[in-house]
Amino acid sequence: MYYKIVMKILVTNDDGIYSPGIAALAKMARKFGEVQVVAPDVEQSSMGHAITHSRPLSYRKSPIHFEGIEAFRVNGTPADCVALGAHINNITDVVLSGINMGPNLGNSMWHSGTLAAAKQAVLLGMKGIAISTPVGKSEPDFGALEPYVERTLDLLLGTSGLCLFNVNLPPRPKGIKWTRQSVRFYDGKIVPGMDPMGRKHYWFTITPLEPAEPGTDRWAVENDYVSITPLRLDLTNEEELAKNQQKQLV
Repeated sequence: MYYKIVMKILVTNDDGIYSPGIAALAKMARKFGEVQVVAPDVEQSSMGHAITHSRPLSYRKSPIHFEGIEAFRVNGTPADCVALGAHINNITDVVLSGINMGPNLGNSMWHSGTLAAAKQAVLLGMKGIAISTPVGKSEPDFGALEPYVERTLDLLLGTSGLCLFNVNLPPRPKGIKWTRQSVRFYDGKIVPGMDPMGRKHYWFTITPLEPAEPGTDRWAVENDYVSITPLRLDLTNEEELAKNQQKQLV
């Protein structure tokens, strides 16, 4: 493998500084370079690419001990953590976001705080890699995932340029596949409920209307493969643009 002599790695997440997933990722990342942890002080799941501009940000030493790693907590979003972490560290080569407690597949990429941190890295001129895994009734077996996380990082950290990758790990991987984003339609529902004080509240839930297509991130994870999806920041619909550019505009 070939890397810079000392790769500077910033590890963050959207689950917060107390998440076992970020501790597992920071430990694995130490094999690839010098690691610093900068994460939200509270959970910021599904925060998307929100940034804080209406109040000042601050950071403090982490109350959680990361063995041999400097760690900070931030009163902001995942994207805030990347911006502030890059400022604290001065030089950062790559941002690793995760390991998220829950998958970030298909349409969830649009609101994922985990992926937003990786996107923010690319916007600031760094490589960004988001890593997620499903969660059941118990904590993920990070020991079982570790060999596949290391293989994936070995593969992706060796790529050149400002790359953005979204990685999802099944609970018991049997291989790694390059995939595209799963795009499918859902039936969205609002489920009303009542809290113990008798006040109404509501849950937003969705039900998929079609199965995952082969070759997509969701299909890979459902079939026990690690999914690596290369992404880009340009959302332009090239086909639609080319079609309309041929029309005469008045």
